[in-house]
Order: sequence, then structure tokens, then C-alpha cells
Amino acid sequence: MTRPILIAVVLALASTAAAQTPKYESLDDLLKAVKGGMRTNNEELKKREEAFAVAKNVQDALLREAKAQLDAADIHSKDLERRFETNEKRITELEETLRNRLGTMGELFGVVRQVAGDTRGHIEASVVSAQYPDRAAPLTALVQSKSLPSIPQLEDLWYALQREATESGKVARFAAKVVLPDGSEQEREVVRVGPFNAVAAGKYLVWSPEVKKLRELKRQPPSHFLSTAKDLEDAESGMVRFALDPSRGQILDMMVQTPTLQERIESGGAVGYIIIAIGIIGLLIGLIRLVQLSWVRSRVRSQQSHATPNGNNPLGRVMQVHYANLGLSTETLELKLDEAIAHEQSRLERLLWAIKVVSVVAPLLGLLGTVTGMIKTFQIIVLFGTGDPKMMAGGISEALVTTMLGLIVAIPLVVLHSWVKSLSSHVMDVLAEQSTGIIAEHAIKERA
Repeated sequence: MTRPILIAVVLALASTAAAQTPKYESLDDLLKAVKGGMRTNNEELKKREEAFAVAKNVQDALLREAKAQLDAADIHSKDLERRFETNEKRITELEETLRNRLGTMGELFGVVRQVAGDTRGHIEASVVSAQYPDRAAPLTALVQSKSLPSIPQLEDLWYALQREATESGKVARFAAKVVLPDGSEQEREVVRVGPFNAVAAGKYLVWSPEVKKLRELKRQPPSHFLSTAKDLEDAESGMVRFALDPSRGQILDMMVQTPTLQERIESGGAVGYIIIAIGIIGLLIGLIRLVQLSWVRSRVRSQQSHATPNGNNPLGRVMQVHYANLGLSTETLELKLDEAIAHEQSRLERLLWAIKVVSVVAPLLGLLGTVTGMIKTFQIIVLFGTGDPKMMAGGISEALVTTMLGLIVAIPLVVLHSWVKSLSSHVMDVLAEQSTGIIAEHAIKERA
């Protein structure tokens, strides 16, 4: 079955070729057509050979030109290498010659640049720059220069040093802008004391090199220091007392970060306020009892010098019990007097327990505040680490302040309790002594 199919395909192709091939009437016509096709093919091949020959010549010319350029580049590269080696040797020789000729001058100019850098930093941080700004500009070029400094640059350095030394011994008055604590600026008359301090409107100022302006302190020194600043501003000549900061403003600037008494108390938290509250209560009780017992002791002393009993003091009331029971036996009178003395003792020792309790509880509350403060500190360490000490300052402040408050409350209350207790004991000793004397005198009379 396959063979008939192949025969059919071949016949189909042959019929198609026959349909596409031109028909010739004779063999001569076919021969002419064949010759014409050969001629055309030969002409096309010749044109292709000619075009190929032309392209080959062009490519050969380009190749020769590229090789010439490569040879020239190699020659130029070798020439540059020789010149580089020659220049490198020459530079080394010249540097060695420069070092030999300079000698110690290189080290000297290095020291000059170092001194210029130190002087520039000192001048920028000096309060004298508030009166004479941009003094450090001439020194900047000297510090950054890599060549030998010129004579004018050395003169600028000398002048800057001499000017700073001269201004260090002067008290100058000038106008300048002052940055107030609220951030605003105000033109004020400033009095400068050397490179140490500057004051304006009775307030101390500090120099801020970052913004190159004078800044008024948020928290000023105590009033007795501020009064000297006012005296300095009001003075026209002569000598006046002035509180000088030898650290050139650093101590004054640190005062802003120093907490006040109220801030310290607030850092103690709720425990601190409780300690203060019970301390005030215990102190009031102690002072009241101290005044009362002092008054009672003076009355008892007055009663000792008088035979007539007075009911305004414990000894007088005990003597009244004796005179009211003269007919009783010695044993009964002794019991009556003991009862009167016990009653007076309870009145003398009233609320003394409260003073003692507060003196004991206050340091315990301080210890409690210490524990809670350390717990807060450890919680902050767990959450944020130990990188920023300011974050831990709150817990540490609470721990220390509460302990301090507890001791501050406890120590005077212990002393006060001992004082009041001694007054009470002294009066009780007098009552016991007088009672014993009364009983002995009554026993003698009873036997007689």
C-alpha cells in the first residue's frame, strides 16, 4: 500500500515542476536559455569577487593602521614609564634635600601648627570671643596648611596669644546678644571678668562655643553670689567683691543639672512623702511634749521650795493627796501616793511612744524606698540596658533619697525622744523621792 502512495507523490511533484518550468518549442530554444543563464551567473560571480577584493583591501589597510597605532602606544607607554621612574627618583632626591636643608625647622613648624590648633580651640571656648568674634579665623589657615608658615601667619599666632593674655587681666563692658532661658535673644550690656565670667542684668552668663553666643543660666547661684554680680555691674571704678568661677563657667553650667531640695524630695516618690509626713507629725509631737515637760519641770522645781501644795504641777498634786489622807496608816498612805504617782507618770509619758515609733519606722520606710527604687532600676536595665545612665537615675535617686529622708527623720527624733524621756524621768525621780520622804515622815509621826 505504501508503494502506490510514493508513486502518486512523485507524479504530483513531476506535474508541479512541469507546470512551473517554461515550455520550449525546440532544443535550440532550450540551449539558448541555458547559455543565457550561465552568462548571467558568471557576471554575478565576477561582481561578488570584485566586491570581496575591495573589502579585503580596506580591511588590510585598517589592520595596518591599528598595528601602527599599537606600536606607537607601546612606544609612548615605555617613554612614560621611563619618565615616571626618573621623576620618582627625582622626587625622592628633592625630598631628601628638603629634609636636610630644613633640619629642625620641620619639627619647629610642626610645633607651631600644634600650638596654633590649641590656641584656636582655647580662643573659641573663651568668653573673650563674645566681645571679639572671629578671632580664630586667621589661625585656621595656619592649622590646615601643609606648607611652611609665612611671617604674617606667625605674627597672627603671636598676636592671638598676646591678645588673649592681655584680655585675661581686664574687666570689660560691652553690648552683646544674650540667649535667655526661654530661647529668645536680647541685646544687653555685658560685664566680662577676664576669661572667667560674664554677667548681665544681675545674672551670670556662660559662653556657648557651638552657637558662639552668650547664654543666661537657667538656674542662677544663691542670692549672696548674685548680689556680687549686681555690685560689679553698678561699679564704675575701684574694687568690688565678686564671686568668680575659676573653671571658666563649667561649675556654673553644672548648677543647671544639680537638683534643688524640692526636686530631690520629688525624686523620693510616694515613700518619700510618707516619711516626711510622719516625720513632721513626730517632730510636732516631740516639740509639744518637750515644751510641756520643760514647763512641768520648772513648776516642780518651784514646788520643791514651797511647803504649800499647788495643783498646777505633779508634785503639788501628790502633796495634796498626802494632806488629804493624814489620818490613814503608813501602808495605806503609801498606796495612795503610789496611785497618784502612777497617774502622774501616765500623764508625763503621754505620746512618747509615738515619737519612738516614728523614729523606728522612718528608716524602715527609707529601706522600703531603697528596695522599690532598685527594683525600678533593674527593670530599666532589663528593658533598655546600661547604655544610658540617665534612664537609671530615677530609680537610683528614689533609692538614695528615701534612705536619706528616713535617716534625716529618725536621727533628730531619736535625740528628741531621749530628751523628752529624760525630762519625764527627772520629774518622776523627784516625785518618787518626795513620796518616799513623805511616807518616812508620816511613819515617824505615827510611831510617836
